[in-house]
Amino acid sequence: MKKLILPLITILGLSTAVNAQYKTIGKIHVYDESVNTLIDPSTPIEIVAEGYTWSEGPVWVKKGGYLLFSDVPENKIYQWTAEKGAVLYLTPSGYTGSTYYSYEPGANGLIINQKGNLVSAEHGDRRIAEMPLGKPESKKSLTGLWEGKKLNSPNDVIQANNGDYYFTDPPYGLPGRGKEEPAKELAYQGVYRISKKGELSLQYDKMARPNGLAMNLDESILYVGSSEPKESHILAFPVDKKGNLGEPSVFFDAAELAKQGIRGGYDGMKLDSKGNIWTTGPGGILIISPAGKLLGRIETGNPNSNVNFGEDGSTLFITSKMNLLRVKTKTKGLQ
Repeated sequence: MKKLILPLITILGLSTAVNAQYKTIGKIHVYDESVNTLIDPSTPIEIVAEGYTWSEGPVWVKKGGYLLFSDVPENKIYQWTAEKGAVLYLTPSGYTGSTYYSYEPGANGLIINQKGNLVSAEHGDRRIAEMPLGKPESKKSLTGLWEGKKLNSPNDVIQANNGDYYFTDPPYGLPGRGKEEPAKELAYQGVYRISKKGELSLQYDKMARPNGLAMNLDESILYVGSSEPKESHILAFPVDKKGNLGEPSVFFDAAELAKQGIRGGYDGMKLDSKGNIWTTGPGGILIISPAGKLLGRIETGNPNSNVNFGEDGSTLFITSKMNLLRVKTKTKGLQ
C-alpha cells in the first residue's frame, strides 16, 4: 500500500526513548599511526538514537546546543540532545505534497548558514530551501530550477565563506531513483553553485552520482564524493577567485580497500580544523589526510550516510542507517 504523506507541519513533537547507558557498535581501524593524534582507536562508538528508516544530514546548532538530522524516507527532521534524546522537530521536511511521491521524499543534507538559518537539500520538492530555526512558515526556496527544468533531487549542500552555496543533484529522491523515468527533466546529475547574489550555475555534469561535498581549509578546492559503484572516488575541483570550478582530479580512490573486499560509494563528508577529511565511504567512515592518504576507518557495521562535528567541536556524529552514532575525537571540526 502506498504511503500517504500529509502536508501538515509539526515542530517539537514526538520523543524517542533516552538511553541512560548507550549501547556501542563497531570498531576503529588504524592505517597510519598519525591517526592516533586524531582519534583513540579504543574510543567507543555510541548509539545515541535509533529506530529510523534512513538517517541523514546531521548538523550541530551551536547557539541552541542541539543536533538536527533527517530521516529521509519518513520526511522528517529530528532534534537530538544528550538530555532528551531525539524528538521530532519538523515534518514535512522536504516534500509538501499530499500523495506518495518516492521512497526518499524528505530533506537530505542540512546546514546552518551564515545567518543562522537552516538550509536543506530537499528531495521531494526538488530544491534548496532556507528556513529560520523553528519557523517553517517562513521557509523559502533558494533554487529549484535550472534553465526552466526541475532539479533531480538536491542531496547535499555547503556554504563557502564568501556566501556562495554548492550542492549536488543526484537522482536518489526521484520516484524511480534513476536516469530513465518521466519525472526526470535533466539529462545529467550536476554539481551546482548558488552565488551570494542568488544566481544558479551548473559547475559540473560528468559525475554519475555526485553526493557529499566539502571545501579545503583555504577554499581553493571543492571535494565531491561519488556514490556510483563504478566511480568509487573523491574528486578535487580547483575553485577560482570567482567561485567557479575547474576540471577535477582524483583526490582519493578506494582501490586498496577494494583489494581487501571493502567496497562502497561516498556520501557525506566534513573536515576537521587540520584539513583532514572525515567521509562516509567503503567500510565506514574514512579519515583521509589533506594529501589524500588513508589514515583510519571507523567501522559501524551498517551503511553510513553522513557525519558532522558537534558538542564542544570534538564529537563526531554519524548517521548510520537506522542509527545516530557518536564518537569522541582528539581534533575539532572545521567551523
